[in-house]
Amino acid sequence: MFGRVLCSARDHHFIVDGPVQNGCPGEELTPPEVFLAAVASCGVELVTVIAREQGARVGPVSITVTGAVDRGKQSRTDVTVFNSLRLDFQIAGTDGATAAQLVESFKRR
Repeated sequence: MFGRVLCSARDHHFIVDGPVQNGCPGEELTPPEVFLAAVASCGVELVTVIAREQGARVGPVSITVTGAVDRGKQSRTDVTVFNSLRLDFQIAGTDGATAAQLVESFKRR
């Protein structure tokens, strides 16, 4: 089907659709949404790994990631890129200082 992509990684498969404005189905996740989900999953995984490496106890970790695209202010003319990304971390089961330190460690990686 035009605009629909079967993606495979190891033994896992999922569908990605191009956006409706490109004449694609837009029913499944779109490439930008997959990218944002990948950034969020990387952050959650790394924060928990860093906490374990540092002996810090944490509860559930979640990240809300928001991307902004301003088509009138693109840094490139040949492709559309995100103008900004914002990651909001929620780290339960620890104090604010430890949570902040874990986020800083994530940023350095």
